[in-house]
Order: sequence, then structure tokens, then C-alpha cells
Amino acid sequence: MIRSNPLQMKRKSLPAVTNTTTDYAFRPAAILCVLAFLVLACGASAQITIDSHTGVVTNDSNGAVVSDVDRRFRQITPTKVPLTKSELDPKTRLELIRLMQAEQGFAMRPLPRGHKGLTLEANGKLEPAGEPYLNMVTSQGISAKPGDRVVITDVKIDRAKIVFDLNGGPDPRHRLLRHIEIGTGPMTNPVVQDDGQEPVGSRLTLTFQSHVPELTGSDVKALLAPLVSFDVKTPVQAFTDTLPTKLKDAILNHHVLVGMSTDMVLYARGAPESKSREMDGQMPFEEWIYGKPPNEVDFVRVNGNRVIRVEVAKMGEDPEVFTKDEVEGLMRTDGTPLEPDTTRVAKMGDAERDPNKESAAPPPTLRNPGETLPSDDPRNRQGEMRPVQFPKPKADPQPGANPDGEPDASTPSIPTAQPASSGQPSGGTQPAAPAPQPPAGNQLVGSLR
Repeated sequence: MIRSNPLQMKRKSLPAVTNTTTDYAFRPAAILCVLAFLVLACGASAQITIDSHTGVVTNDSNGAVVSDVDRRFRQITPTKVPLTKSELDPKTRLELIRLMQAEQGFAMRPLPRGHKGLTLEANGKLEPAGEPYLNMVTSQGISAKPGDRVVITDVKIDRAKIVFDLNGGPDPRHRLLRHIEIGTGPMTNPVVQDDGQEPVGSRLTLTFQSHVPELTGSDVKALLAPLVSFDVKTPVQAFTDTLPTKLKDAILNHHVLVGMSTDMVLYARGAPESKSREMDGQMPFEEWIYGKPPNEVDFVRVNGNRVIRVEVAKMGEDPEVFTKDEVEGLMRTDGTPLEPDTTRVAKMGDAERDPNKESAAPPPTLRNPGETLPSDDPRNRQGEMRPVQFPKPKADPQPGANPDGEPDASTPSIPTAQPASSGQPSGGTQPAAPAPQPPAGNQLVGSLR
């Protein structure tokens, strides 16, 4: 803790000051000077307290938090994964290594380079956290930013810890053999082929109390969830899950806020259609332009790695200019750890559909969204093909079906020759009398004798 007043500075623990500056770092000496100036302005009796482990700066007079470390470097919330007391056997050890080897995930925190790396206690806290974590990133550099894809390239299981190397690990391979060459005279060849490039990976160490217990792959992934997420996500989802809710919704809805980083703008709107570099007094900036008239045109002004101004121009309306920083208060907290709000699992491959909860996928079509065809109009259906209607077959008449000897109604009557009468010529014929028709109601009429 560091306490300062206008007359005396008492030092208990002061983090190392380096000359390296990045997007995440700040100079402690400059911060102390600014804080001392604020104390002088407030009064001679005011004091401030700087926690060198968490980076929180508080005012002793009223207890208000003056400044704190970026939320991405703060302490995590311990996980709650049930662990057994039995020790890991050789068979499960090999299965665990085979399962985690070459597994891919997404970084949830900035992963620093360096031989030591980050140490995560099982169902415990992260070491280091706060300002030491920030100093490690400042001095060693960043291997992966939040939302970047990482690959486990090596897994080593010790008695009470599991060491994971990500993206090749932080140590160069063949550190000794790369300096040895074999040959005679001036003709020598190196023992191992090495291009001399520095490693860019990181290291995570998962520690346990006395021994590594019986674990499954799901248990290990749940223990590493605060640092590396192994859920199936898109890069945009993996990046936005590390952000607060308001900032996440803005990116998913393709809105740009003042204070966003360039990575956030690219995730929200993509690459700009055009850029221009200009000067505002002594400050250089870039103008990122999205859209073309008569549509909406957005002018995003970027200084360094941050958005400092957003102008929205619509046809026939006055331009709207936004200069208030809306991200600074979201990225700095009062000590609450980073917790993803929601986790969405995207189905990939041959995913089965639940007919009780999910509707069937629409059939493929070549239509554009909202496009209509002439056949959609019911008045234009003259040439449309319809199913063929076949005539229904009729039953053939059966002989002797009428017990009274009367001909069937469906059978046509056949005219028969009649004998000549006295008033007609003998060679003449008369047409046959029509067959009697049954009465209405299909009633049978007969006579009894």
C-alpha cells in the first residue's frame, strides 16, 4: 500500500516502473504526480491510498475510489467444480493429455508472454492479478487478446499441477541445440534447423492442493473457463462475451460508440469503405467513413487506438455529432470481476433438430428477401399446372341382379320386333315400349297374387 500527502510519502510496496508502454499500460510515476497535484488542490489534510496488488486508488478523506485497473486485469471469480480426493491414475492421465492436446478455445483475458505465465488455482484465485498482472503484460508483451483463438500445443502433468502451453508456448524450442553445429573445417551444419524467431505463445498453470485428482476433459475446461473458453463460438461472440452488456449489445447491433477501440469498431462495422488522415491542430487523426449517399453516412474519427468522435449524417437532416466517451466507465469497475453475461452455443455439423421446440428450416430458394413473382398473384394462375384428375371407374352391371326380372336402370333397353296388327302392314315394326322406371325414392313396387 502507498499513502501520500502533501508533506510526506510513505512507501510500503511500489511496483516496478518500466519504460515500455502499450495500450494497457500507464506510467506509475506520472500517475503519482497527477494524484499528488490533486491532493494539493483538495487540501493539506487529504491522503490517498494505492493498493499495489489490485491497483485501486482511494481517497482516505471520503473513501471514494479515485482510479482502478482495467477490468480485464482484475481478480477472477473462483470456479465451483466438484473435485474428487482420489489421485489421477496413469490411464486417465494419458486420456486427459490426448483430449486436451490441440484443443482450441478463445482467450477471455489478455494472455502475457514469458516463461512463468499465469497461475490459476483450482476453484481459487488468479496469480498475479491487478497491477502485477498489468506489469507482466507491459514488460513481457501480449500473446493473445480477449476474443482471440488459442490452441493448446503442449500439456504437462506434474504431481500437483497441469501446465498448458498455448500457441507454441513462451520458450524457444531447442534452446541449447540451436547453438550447436557439427562439421569439419568451414563446412558445418546446425544440429537443428531454427529460423531464429522468438516464440509468441503463452503459458497457463493449473495448480491443486496436494495432487492432481481424477479429472475429465469437461472438468479441466470448466476450471480454465475464466481464462480460456472452449465453447463453440464465432470470433464476434467470443470477443463480445468479454465485454459489458451495453458494449456487447452495441457491437452486435453494429453501433459505434465514442471510446471504442479499433478492434471493437471492426467487429461492429467491419472495414471502412474509405479512410482519410488529417490534423486537428497538433493532433493527427484518421476518419473512417461508412456508407454512401443517399444512404446514412457515418464518420468515425480515430486517434491512436480509440474513437474520439462519431458523426452521423442522414439525407435531409442535420448531422448528429457525438463526442462524449461512453466506454471508459464500462471498462473500469469498482472491483467486480469479469463475468460473461450469456453463453450462446452455435450448432455445427450434423446437429439434430428438436421438432417439439424448433421449426423446420425453410426450403432453399433463389429469391431475394422480399421479392415476389407473377405466379404469387392469384389472378395469374391460368397456365399453372395442376394435378391430373382421372375419371372415377363405374361398376359393370351384373346379370340377374334384379330379382323381378326387370332390366337394370343403368342398362339401355334393346328394341324388339312386334307382330303386325290388323291396322298396320305386316312388314312394319313398332318401337319397343320404354322400360318402366322405378318410382321416386328408389322404392320397389310389386304385386302379390
